[in-house]
Amino acid sequence: MERLDDKGKYPKTGMILQIRQITFQANNINSYELVDPEGADLPPFTAGAHIDFNFRDGSVRQYSLCNDSRERHRYVIAVLREAAGRGGSQALHDRLHVQRTVSVGRPRNNFALVPDAKRYILIAGGIGVTPLKAMAHELEAKGANYTLHYCSKDTTNTAFRDEFDALVAKGRVVFHHDGGVPGNGLNIAGLLKEHEDGTHVYFCGPPGFMGACKRATEHWPVGSVHFEYFAATAAPKSAMSGTELADAGENALGLGFQVKVASTGATYIVPNDKSIADVLIEHGVALETSCKAGLCATCKVKYLSGEVDHRDLVLSEAEKSEYVITCVSRAKSAQLVLDL
Repeated sequence: MERLDDKGKYPKTGMILQIRQITFQANNINSYELVDPEGADLPPFTAGAHIDFNFRDGSVRQYSLCNDSRERHRYVIAVLREAAGRGGSQALHDRLHVQRTVSVGRPRNNFALVPDAKRYILIAGGIGVTPLKAMAHELEAKGANYTLHYCSKDTTNTAFRDEFDALVAKGRVVFHHDGGVPGNGLNIAGLLKEHEDGTHVYFCGPPGFMGACKRATEHWPVGSVHFEYFAATAAPKSAMSGTELADAGENALGLGFQVKVASTGATYIVPNDKSIADVLIEHGVALETSCKAGLCATCKVKYLSGEVDHRDLVLSEAEKSEYVITCVSRAKSAQLVLDL
């Protein structure tokens, strides 16, 4: 499965897959079926997993797998064309065609289902339905108690309606349309007002939707709330913002912090315009990165001392006491000691 393209461009850790089918799913949403060009089985994945798309300009984007994880012959992703995005979705919509090959990474999962929960509540906002669709397939197959609430503007903006028909009939999938007016669809606060023992909630969607879900679950027990951001535009910046630098005034040049590599004792300065990951890589420290937006946890590193200014969108509160996402997070203390 691991191979380079004919120009030796892509990394050996990735896969070269072929676009077998492109399907119009809803307004500005296409799904893409990826297969091995030689018909081989693909590496297994679990519901909630994503794959990296490696673009020829060196950029990387993450897309959730939305098909049934029992399927080994294909991966399916769905992409919303976003005019205000970083360009990845537009490139896929404009350039991908059937039979074209693409470079992708192996599936990784930062949004996995907790096994054997008494009940699962899945809440999707727009294209955030993709990882939750895979979860619905998995939970349905195991006979679990679950409901997927799918929020969208209207039926023309609702993807995979045909695939969901059977689950809608069983009451497992419920559509909520707000007509483009936030708050006119699903009553998120009402749905999540009471927590029942053994219930876990999963949600994914645009920033405003995510904020509503997070506020509605603030009183839920630790470990029962799971979420994944899909929009890099929602991620914080790795370097200090212009506002932060302006507030610092004349002291701005003195800002920054140190990172120390525990295994070697080497200490490096992280300036205001670079991330921890940038500095480590510049000095030859082996560190893998991917999204560079605090969304995927590829560059997660354990820290031994110091106080972290967490700016990622992936670590749980428990993980924040041990780990730092080095592509976006910074330090509140003068130094961070990294377990590297």
